[in-house]
Amino acid sequence: MTSMGKTYVKFDTNDRLLKKLCDSADKKSRLNLKKFGDVKVLIEGGGYEKVWLETQPMGGAMYAKRDLEAAVNNQKIFMDYQSLDGRLPGSIEYINGEIIPQFDKFQGFCFAEPALDVYYLAGKDKEYLEQLYETLLRFDGYLWKYRDSDNDGCLESWCVYDTGEDNGKRYADAPNYWEGETAPTGYRVVPIASMDFMGYSYSSRKTMADIAEILGEKEIAQKHLKDAEKIKKSLRDYLWNDERGAFFDRDKDHDFMPTLLHNTLRLMYWKCISDSDAKRFVNEHLLNEKEFWTNMPLPSVAASDPLFRNEKVNSWSGQSQALTYQRAIRALENYGLYDLIPRLGNKLFEAIGENCVFVQQYDPFTMEPSLTGVTGEQDAYGPAMLSVLEYIGRMYGVELCRDRLIWGAAKGPETYYEYHWFDRSFRLENCSDKSVAYIDGKEVFSCERGSRVETDLSGKVLVRYNGF
Repeated sequence: MTSMGKTYVKFDTNDRLLKKLCDSADKKSRLNLKKFGDVKVLIEGGGYEKVWLETQPMGGAMYAKRDLEAAVNNQKIFMDYQSLDGRLPGSIEYINGEIIPQFDKFQGFCFAEPALDVYYLAGKDKEYLEQLYETLLRFDGYLWKYRDSDNDGCLESWCVYDTGEDNGKRYADAPNYWEGETAPTGYRVVPIASMDFMGYSYSSRKTMADIAEILGEKEIAQKHLKDAEKIKKSLRDYLWNDERGAFFDRDKDHDFMPTLLHNTLRLMYWKCISDSDAKRFVNEHLLNEKEFWTNMPLPSVAASDPLFRNEKVNSWSGQSQALTYQRAIRALENYGLYDLIPRLGNKLFEAIGENCVFVQQYDPFTMEPSLTGVTGEQDAYGPAMLSVLEYIGRMYGVELCRDRLIWGAAKGPETYYEYHWFDRSFRLENCSDKSVAYIDGKEVFSCERGSRVETDLSGKVLVRYNGF
């Protein structure tokens, strides 16, 4: 890869809390930089000492502004430790001087898109890109070889940790872990026909298409796109409930599982559902104050659902999760729902508050942080800190998103945001009623506050969105 370390951010504001949150998140994030042998990675933190497939490729990509080496390694470590049959480790741990890949769950899959993002962020290394393509090709092959045990055309979750829904009540008596390639038997609901797993496959295929396009392999790109569309159609045909306006998994007997989950938002992260289905879910459910738009939005299960539980320690049956806030940025951007990003960001800033303690979960009604983690009192939980930094960047700064720049001039305090990337600098000054953008010290555009602007790398305005 291109030499690392030439990237950093400067941020200032007249909003004391926002400045304190940014500085604290920046400082505490460094506590999660660890050496796995000679490999520097960004662990999840807050008592979670591993790199997890559901969080750390995405987390590494978000941290690339501050540490490109860790950002690359958070992708490479999963590619390098892929099993011969194509399965990716759900987590990787460093024990007694040895890197241990763990294949006892999938945990999640926020990997393909962030890994491709890092290709752009770290200098467009072809060898890295080709390894990513082969990794996704083998992984998708593994999924369809083993994870459709009843051949109904829908991939399956076999244990609680396959989708990262720790202590999720909907999994009933399912095991937490499951190794091997033979489906579990004798349980009440698993194997589950899973929207998440269909998202894993769609994400892999769509990203392979993107890579093939970059490499000039247009016919291969078209094949992967067609294969991705097949996933999208099967997902819609089998797991969309038109009466309820959301996606629902099916249990081992092929019956809809009735719990209203936030997981349709995860499908939006992978962009594997239609605009109309996404916007119906958002309008009917996500923004419903009795379901997901609680005082602290985004509980993992609708607050009105019979299976909702307001449990304070590591439970995906109720409380609002920092990880969901982290994933929500891409999910909402994928469907042009830009105005919701500042609303969520401000809620997160308020919930964390003056104490600047960064935890995993928040009470959806009182907004109170749940301070007890899996190993005692919690702080420095990576998804919470990276969410703060990323919402600040999206709302008041500049983000490099592949070959585009996204400039955030949301209404709010006066801010100064400067991003140095190799020998380039991108700066946005948000004044009381006007924002001015600079590239390499030269003004490239100005706009009114309440705008989101996309430009190319020279500063040419491509898209302008008002109402931000």
